[in-house]
Amino acid sequence: MELAHSLLLNEEAYSQLGEVQKAEFIFDWLRYLEKLLLATSRSDVREKQKTLVEQLLSLLNSSPGPPTRKLLAKNLGILYSIGDTFSVYETIDKCNDLIRSKDDSPSYLPTKLAAVVCLGSLYKKLGRILGNTFTDTVGNILKAMKSAESQGRYEIMLSLQNILNGLGAAATSCHRDIYKAARSCLTDRSMAVRCAAAKCLLELQNEAVFMWTTDLDSVATLCFKSFEGSNYDVRISVSKLLGTVLAKAVISKHPGTAASRQSIRRISLEEVLELLGTGFLRGSSGFLRASGDMLKGTSSVSRDVRVGVTQAYVVFVSTLGGVWLEKNFAAFLSHVLSLVSQSHPKATQTQIDAVCGRRCVSFILRATIGGLLGEKAQIAAAKDICQAIWKLKKVVDAVMSDGNLETRLGSADLAAGQHMLVCALQELGNLIHSLGTTAAPLLQDSSAGILDSVISVTVHPSVSVRLAAAWCLHCIAVALPSYLTPLLDRCLERLTVLKSSPEAVTGFSFAVAALLGAVKHCPLGIPHGKGKIIMTLAEDLLCSAAQNSRLSAQRTQAGWLLIAALMTLGPAVVSHHLARVLLLWKCVFPVSPKDLETEKSRGDSFTWQVTLEGRAGALCAIKSFISHCGDLLTEEVIQRLLPPLPCAVDLLTQLSSILKTYGSPLKTSSVVYRQRLYELLILLPPETYEGNLCAILKELAADLTAPDIQVAAFTFLLPPLCHQEDLLILSPLLQETDHRFIEEQLLLGNGIACGSLEYDPYSIYEKDVEGDSVPKPLPPTLSVISSAVKLFGVVCAHVGEPQRLLILEQLLDSIKHTKGARQQVVQLHVVSSVSSFLKYVAASKGSLGPEEMRRPTLALVMGALESPNPLLRCAAAEAWARLAQVVDDAAFTAALAQVSFDKLKSARDVVTRTGHSLALGTLHRYLGGINSSQHLNSCVGILYTLSQDSTSPDVQTWALHSLSLIIDSAGPLYNVHVEPTLSLIIMLLLNVPPTHAEVHQSLGRCLNALITTLGPELQGSSTSVSALRTSCLLGCAVMQDHPDCLVQAQAISCLQQLHMFAPRHVNLSSLVGCLCEILLDNSVLVNLCSPYLLLRRAVLACLRQLVQREAAEVSEHAVMLAKESREELTPDANIREVGLEGTLLTLLDKETDQRLCQDIKETLNHMLTSMAVDKLSFWLKLCKDVLAASADFTAVTCVDTMQEEEGDKGDDASVLTNRSGDQSHAFTNPRWVTRVFAAECVCRIINQCENAHSAHFDIALAQEMRKRDSRDDFLVLHLADLIRMAFMAATDHSDQLRLSGLETLLVVIRRFATIPEPEFPGHVILEQYQANVCSAWIASGVVSDLNDLRRVHQLLVSSLTKIQAGKEALSHLYNESASTMEILAVLKAWAEVYIIAVERHKNHKQPLKTTICSEESVRNGSYSSDGLLDLVHTDLGTLSRLWLAALQDFALLTLPSEFASQLPVDGGAFYTAETSENAKLHYSNSWALILHATALWLTSTGFVVADLDEGASHLSRPVTPTSMCQGSSSGAAVKSPEDVYTDRFHLILGISVEFLCSLRSDATMESITACLHALQALLDVPWPRSKIGSDQDLGIELLNVLHRVILTRESPSIQLASLEVVRQIICAAQEHVKEKRRSAEVDDGAAEKETLPEFGEGKDTGGLVPGKSLVFATLELCVCILVRQLPELNPKLTGSPGVKATKPQMLSEDGSRLVSAALVILAELPAVCSPEGSISILPTLLYLTIGVLRETAVKLPGGQLSSTVAASLQALKGILSSPMARAEKSHTAWTDLLRSALTTVLDCWDPVDGTHQELDEVSLLTAVTVFILSTSPEVTTVPCLQKRCIDKFKATLEIKEPMVQIKTYQLLLSIFQYPNPAVSYPYIYSLVSSIVEKLQEIDKRKPEDTTELQIFQEGIKVLEALVAAAEEQHRSQLVACLLPILISFLLDENALGSATSIMRNLHDFALQNLMQIGPQYSSVFKSVMASSPALKARLEAAVKGNQESVKVKTPTPKRTKNPGKNSSIQLKTHFL
Repeated sequence: MELAHSLLLNEEAYSQLGEVQKAEFIFDWLRYLEKLLLATSRSDVREKQKTLVEQLLSLLNSSPGPPTRKLLAKNLGILYSIGDTFSVYETIDKCNDLIRSKDDSPSYLPTKLAAVVCLGSLYKKLGRILGNTFTDTVGNILKAMKSAESQGRYEIMLSLQNILNGLGAAATSCHRDIYKAARSCLTDRSMAVRCAAAKCLLELQNEAVFMWTTDLDSVATLCFKSFEGSNYDVRISVSKLLGTVLAKAVISKHPGTAASRQSIRRISLEEVLELLGTGFLRGSSGFLRASGDMLKGTSSVSRDVRVGVTQAYVVFVSTLGGVWLEKNFAAFLSHVLSLVSQSHPKATQTQIDAVCGRRCVSFILRATIGGLLGEKAQIAAAKDICQAIWKLKKVVDAVMSDGNLETRLGSADLAAGQHMLVCALQELGNLIHSLGTTAAPLLQDSSAGILDSVISVTVHPSVSVRLAAAWCLHCIAVALPSYLTPLLDRCLERLTVLKSSPEAVTGFSFAVAALLGAVKHCPLGIPHGKGKIIMTLAEDLLCSAAQNSRLSAQRTQAGWLLIAALMTLGPAVVSHHLARVLLLWKCVFPVSPKDLETEKSRGDSFTWQVTLEGRAGALCAIKSFISHCGDLLTEEVIQRLLPPLPCAVDLLTQLSSILKTYGSPLKTSSVVYRQRLYELLILLPPETYEGNLCAILKELAADLTAPDIQVAAFTFLLPPLCHQEDLLILSPLLQETDHRFIEEQLLLGNGIACGSLEYDPYSIYEKDVEGDSVPKPLPPTLSVISSAVKLFGVVCAHVGEPQRLLILEQLLDSIKHTKGARQQVVQLHVVSSVSSFLKYVAASKGSLGPEEMRRPTLALVMGALESPNPLLRCAAAEAWARLAQVVDDAAFTAALAQVSFDKLKSARDVVTRTGHSLALGTLHRYLGGINSSQHLNSCVGILYTLSQDSTSPDVQTWALHSLSLIIDSAGPLYNVHVEPTLSLIIMLLLNVPPTHAEVHQSLGRCLNALITTLGPELQGSSTSVSALRTSCLLGCAVMQDHPDCLVQAQAISCLQQLHMFAPRHVNLSSLVGCLCEILLDNSVLVNLCSPYLLLRRAVLACLRQLVQREAAEVSEHAVMLAKESREELTPDANIREVGLEGTLLTLLDKETDQRLCQDIKETLNHMLTSMAVDKLSFWLKLCKDVLAASADFTAVTCVDTMQEEEGDKGDDASVLTNRSGDQSHAFTNPRWVTRVFAAECVCRIINQCENAHSAHFDIALAQEMRKRDSRDDFLVLHLADLIRMAFMAATDHSDQLRLSGLETLLVVIRRFATIPEPEFPGHVILEQYQANVCSAWIASGVVSDLNDLRRVHQLLVSSLTKIQAGKEALSHLYNESASTMEILAVLKAWAEVYIIAVERHKNHKQPLKTTICSEESVRNGSYSSDGLLDLVHTDLGTLSRLWLAALQDFALLTLPSEFASQLPVDGGAFYTAETSENAKLHYSNSWALILHATALWLTSTGFVVADLDEGASHLSRPVTPTSMCQGSSSGAAVKSPEDVYTDRFHLILGISVEFLCSLRSDATMESITACLHALQALLDVPWPRSKIGSDQDLGIELLNVLHRVILTRESPSIQLASLEVVRQIICAAQEHVKEKRRSAEVDDGAAEKETLPEFGEGKDTGGLVPGKSLVFATLELCVCILVRQLPELNPKLTGSPGVKATKPQMLSEDGSRLVSAALVILAELPAVCSPEGSISILPTLLYLTIGVLRETAVKLPGGQLSSTVAASLQALKGILSSPMARAEKSHTAWTDLLRSALTTVLDCWDPVDGTHQELDEVSLLTAVTVFILSTSPEVTTVPCLQKRCIDKFKATLEIKEPMVQIKTYQLLLSIFQYPNPAVSYPYIYSLVSSIVEKLQEIDKRKPEDTTELQIFQEGIKVLEALVAAAEEQHRSQLVACLLPILISFLLDENALGSATSIMRNLHDFALQNLMQIGPQYSSVFKSVMASSPALKARLEAAVKGNQESVKVKTPTPKRTKNPGKNSSIQLKTHFL
């Protein structure tokens, strides 16, 4: 194929190819040429032009296929438009000659067609350049048309369209001729020709004025004619033509002179609408030519005309646009409603017609009002509709008030007005539903009176109006949940009052049922008590039904309807009423068959009607119960449901005889009864009605074979039984389209009604089937058949085999015995039921039964496979395969396939060939690759042949579809066939005429299946693979160019597959270009983009996949395309400005299909995730435009004024502020859903930035980086916009948007709360925006000014007051659980604020550790923190009571179910008993913070303040039965404060332990942390500690729970919090032990010390019992923490007991914290034990502490100690200095153990196994020092240990590292200063000499850097300490040593000036020390000075020099703070 890529055709390569390859080669060359010509320079093209033209024209003669001729023509056009035009006339003549040629043979046809197409293309491209040649050309073409066949007519029409397009106004002379030709084509028998003619006329009307002036009537009539017998595509094209022409007529301004102006009159809107109305009502019979049957009133407009006209209405209004519609809405509305009014009785003659007419009117209203108007205009429209309803209502009232009964019932007015009312009510409902909460102002507007109008119509005499009104109320309740309860109350009240009016009883019961159906859409529900009211009312209606015969039927129906609707509220409500429902159910049927007999003999027609109505209702109620309350279906309930069933079935068998007796009035009710019973039986498991199976089966067979229906309703029975994929080959109507709502009626055929609510009122409360539209149940006669078919499948599978065989034989006979149309109906029903049976058996893995069963089944299916109805064939093919699947026998399957093979070989008729070819495909689908490959070969062979049968496109379509199924299911087996199949597909794609779109669709499916089969192999680089890939791409290209939308959709999904498997080979830019063009195709239809829903879905599915991988590229390609695009493509949403993203947002706003909207959102989310950070301004501007576009509300203006002055500051990149007058918004009035999505996007953008660069949240850094590179963009610079957007959203009319806005605000606050404002130190950047406040403000600490806090505080206080009013005063709008939610939310918010306030208060009380805070901020901070606490303080009394009550509720609700009986009967403080299930959820969301706050409050009172307002508390809250801390009102004994505290303490402890004990996987981190913090707070005060300390079991229990938390939760913060609680428990225990020891000492003061009992664990024996010992539990927990962080501590893990050579390691920060916390706890343990007990635990403690030291002693730079080492040394010190070490009973044991420990530490140095460890000497040395200083001398003065210690110090002094030396000196200093000479002297003796040597060495060398200086200073300090410690007689020698060293560092005044800073420091240091030593030891000092004059001289010089240079007095001998000392050292040595 590479050879095809050249400017001229490579004829050599071409001549060597075969026929098929030649076609491919040419097509590929032409595709390449088109791109090449546009990119080549003019001169190069001109050079080769002649040859090129010759080559292209020679191709004309080689009979090119449709896609090739199209490309060929395009290239010719481009070539001439770029190159020279002189030879163009020859080319045109040549084409004309080809067209004139007399050769009519089929082989010559492609050449003629190609010539026609070329002419079209040339004129389109070159237009007026071609001068006057066009008259001849057009004449020639029109002449040719007279003899052309359909394909010719099709191409000629399209070619004429192009010619008109190119010539524009120049072609006026030919307009009439073309118009005449197109008229005839518009009613052509070929649908494709009709479409082409419509396109041609659409082009023509641009210039031909007469079409929308003088000839307007005839154009309209012509279009109406064209609709007759049309298909979907024709209706779309012709309605577009008609709508556009009519719109033109309304808005045109006529050109021309005055004379011509008079001859043409303006056409008014009324006339145009009248014209359309005529088409709608009378069809194509025109105005005057009303034929005889029309006058007799028999003819009815055919449905396709009516549907076509309906679409034309929509196009008409869409073309005129939304603004026009707003202005003319009233006129439009009254016209559209009048289409179903009394003035046209024909339109609504029969109910079927009326229902269809109403559908059309609803569609027109929905598409125009819903699609074109913005929200404000929609609200105005709703008011207009409401006016219309009032008007119609007045007419009814007038008729109803007429006293004469006769006129009342016979009035035509009533019947006629009803349809208008139904349409108006349904549209009103839909409107409000789509507006959602934005409709609130509309309903509050009393002048409109919407609710009153709807409720007043609820008692209309017509049932359908009453139902429509009920549905409208349902929509209002779903849109505005706050109206649900008031509406329900109002309807229930009316229903009770007007019980005696039949209309009111049904009307209001419908309304109540519809409202109950709305409850599931309203998360807040309705008050629980309503269920009871409704149940009572229903019982009342049922019981009173018999009292008044006029009302019996209505009351019965109403009663059961209410019960059935009540069931939708779910188990929680129904469980309370179940017993009564079951009782009613039992009573409605007779008890025994005998009673049924007596019943039969008694009643009359009317009583039977009521009885059947009641029983059908009861069946429906039980069905509703089973489908909505599955949880209640226990064994017991099922047993109570069953008894009436046999009787219900008995009645079913008797129905026919009852009908015979009482005649036709019972007909409908008996059908309804049947249907209800069947529906119930389908839901129940078959075992429940086993005894009745045969009876039921007989009835079903009778229903199916002797139906009442005269027409076969194929399209509603069969689709569910066919496979979704197979339906694609039938009509596009079976697929989803934008016009599904009206097109459905065409599917069902003329004699059958479409669904409508009045056919089954019970469907009003069911879940909406499709989106939000009205339920559309089919008439009972149809739905009973569909239920029977379903039930037959189940029952037939469960009866015995003999009966099964019998019934199948019987069904087969019934088909044979009927004739004609009747036979069709019976066959349809029988085949459907057999299919249903096979489907059920296959699904339940059953079997067909014995062999004789196969014959009748096969015969039935076989008959249907050859039925003339394509749908039946389709279902039969499915059943055929299911049969093979169920029989599951290879031989049988092979035989079935053989039957099809034989038929296909012999049969010539289309029916057999299509049916059997599909059968082969379905066999493969259900049985995989049918076992043998040979089988596959023969299948594929036959299908190849069939798919090339060009005489019948149907056969081709079915065969290719079947082939695609085989490719799909054969998998890898198919690989051998891939190449031939692919070349077959390409050949057909290049040759099948475009008029047969269905063949192309099947080809597309085959190609798709092939690509899937090849899969990732397509990436390969071998020649064979690349050839396959090229062919696939070529096929896609052909399909992309096809005019049919569904073929384009196939092309896109093929490209999507290719992109998935071989992304490098799909040209992204052209694919994205193609997708964008389709999205923006400016079609008028309902402002939708492309008319075909499936094409839009394919485009978006593809885009979604592309942006997942390469979002940025896709976005760039889209913008590039927009920039390059010619002017003819000016899409309404300009990609140039808002990019692909903005366009998608616009689309999201207009699109109504749910799946599409989901795809758009996902695509945008992917794009946002990968690009938001890089294109920040762009995305924020998009969101802002969407949010601001609807800002016609006051909120935004106030934001703007507030930001005025701030706009000049220039610190935020205000790219987005558009206060200036640019009103050109890319988005016009976006809907609230789109705005909510935009607000969510803002939150996502913030999250994306969080993962990006820290500068996004740091304004100083961001500004700095912005200066460096102006392209950088950071979120913090857009803060003003973020807040403005959140504010716009939060102040909108729509509740959902408000919530999103607050959510956004919260996110903004949380992210930006801590960011400082660089220009004003001590302030936070968010302070600028304080006006937009909410409770998140407080908690985030943004606000530091008390007055601002007060505002928010006010809000919180008001909500608190509302709560205090108690249960009674709360609004009863929603379910009680909603008020629970509200109360708990408020309490939780308060808790949050209180917790924050206390934390801040605490932080400010501690001395500030850091010095960074400037004083101002400290002042502000403390001000704010105390202020916050003060604010909360005032309400704490109330709050604490409410908090405790809430906690008590929570505690009760969490009790296991077995304690249910102990719960209070009427619920708790904030929940009612009935809603306890729902309430649990709300409590579980908020209890944790409330618990924390309560604990903090109890802590702050220290458990000692009695409630001051104890008495008043009764007033502030109504009686809360379980409220804590209030004396019970009965006057029983009031609890003592001690008891109250104990209760509270146990409440908090209990809740915490219960929660922490059994942590569920869904427990949030927040709850666990809050719970642990609550425990910490509790144990912060003495009283609870004493409770825990004195109750050892309680402590152990808590420790075990905490141990478990630590094991199950990995989070370090939770583990740390747990350890903190453990520490507090141990402290509590210590306090308890101390207290006991103290009191014992006090009591036994006089007694002997020896007799004191031992307190603490371990008593006298020292034994610790696991499970009973607090210490043991603590040890377990700490070991768990330590071993998890340092596994080496566990000897079992490391496999050796003591020390092992592992490298020490640094722990993570969290790990270090945990280890340190555990060590702190360990050090506290000895104090809890008795002396004996302490001996038991000491080895463990020492092992662990030293272990941590050993494992983490890593050398750190700067000689620091790691935090764990510091902690272990601290702990070691704590343990060693424990009083137990000195207690008499434990002294000796401790001494031994401590010596061993010291040995262990010393052993750490020595290399183990000959390897030297890299331990930090300083850490170990410090540990040794701790031992030396903290234990009693006898531990360390043992000679062997002492010697080892001294050696270690010696060795360390020799180490060259300066830091080590410094530390060693510091440690020695502390040892030398130790008061006990026994300890310090040995060290002094051993080490002093080496220290002095070292110092002298430094003295000689002179220090060079600060570290050496430091070493020297430390050394000197050690010597000074020695001097101080020495005895008198030795002191002089030491001073004599020290002075020379010091003096040697002094400098004289000359040297001082030039000295380095280090020498200078040394000089100062030495001088200072000398000044100190001199006075201290004056005698020694003087004698040394005297003995050495040199020293003395040097000293004097230095002193003098110093005085000179500093000019200060001689320093007093007071030691100043040493400047050279390192602050880190100062901190790190605090553990000594």
